[in-house]
Amino acid sequence: MVIELSFIWAGIIAFAVLTYVVLDGFDLGVGILFPLAKSERDKSTMMNSIAPIWDGNETWLVLGGGGLFAVFPLAYAIIMPALYMPIIVMLLALIFRGVAFEYRWRTVRWKPVWDAAFFGGSIVAAFSQGIALGALVQGIEVAGRAYAGGWWDWLSVFSILTGFAVVVGYALLGATWLILKTEGGLQRQMMRYAWWLAVGTLGFIGLVSVLTPFQDPEYFGRWFNLPGSIFSVLVPGLVGISAWRLFAGLNDGKDAQPFLSALSLFVLCFVGIGVSFYPNIIPPSLTIAEAAAPDSSLKFALVGTVVLVPLILGYTAYAYWVFRGKVNPDEGYH
Repeated sequence: MVIELSFIWAGIIAFAVLTYVVLDGFDLGVGILFPLAKSERDKSTMMNSIAPIWDGNETWLVLGGGGLFAVFPLAYAIIMPALYMPIIVMLLALIFRGVAFEYRWRTVRWKPVWDAAFFGGSIVAAFSQGIALGALVQGIEVAGRAYAGGWWDWLSVFSILTGFAVVVGYALLGATWLILKTEGGLQRQMMRYAWWLAVGTLGFIGLVSVLTPFQDPEYFGRWFNLPGSIFSVLVPGLVGISAWRLFAGLNDGKDAQPFLSALSLFVLCFVGIGVSFYPNIIPPSLTIAEAAAPDSSLKFALVGTVVLVPLILGYTAYAYWVFRGKVNPDEGYH
């Protein structure tokens, strides 16, 4: 029963992390593109497009991190020392970005400073997330149920590559979100950017996918032996379809299609990572079952989560529904 509950919880944590990536990814992407706005009016429109939802998007980061601590304490105790630096930098960047959201509307003299904080917080948070992902994929050294690596093990050529990949991918999500939410010159500008960002994102997906199996021999076995080999054919095919839909939507001037296609690319990449990791929660050696809390703890936490997750999904969906449609450039953030 413990193993069954642990895998249920692994699915819940994975869902929370994926939801965070696709939701907070596009609003971080808006921040990454922020300096490219051609006027103060465009900057205000970009920020207003995510103003009602950005803080709610980060709820899933809290759920993912808190859930990991509660139900996979061993994994949490190993991941944190291994990734202290990128995680702390990410959290500080998110704090500065959140403060900038409030302060830039209350000042004239210091507005450029808070604009820089909004952009800097967005790009640093995205880059830190990418580095943490790359460090996790390349493996964490574990000995005696504790982290056995060094302070700088997270820093490598591969983790830096994944850092840049996440920045470009988030910028693509941000550009396609602005295509969905804006009109006129800003929308046309983002369509141009989205085309090239899509090329860059697909290039990074291909490069990281080629290099990932070389990070650990087990990745080869999972991808090229049944049932993993099914995904090794299916996932690239679906990526190709999503890429085609993305470019078709951009070329045809569609509003929603590019955004939905970009989101599907992230979901497929997440599935690919899951196939590489399974059944480990920390590659290359710590499994989901080994890292799980006792059966009683998993059951207790699951009761609250069954109530909490639908509640979060409900108010998130309601917020997106209330603020659907195009952003009015003349309305300010309050």
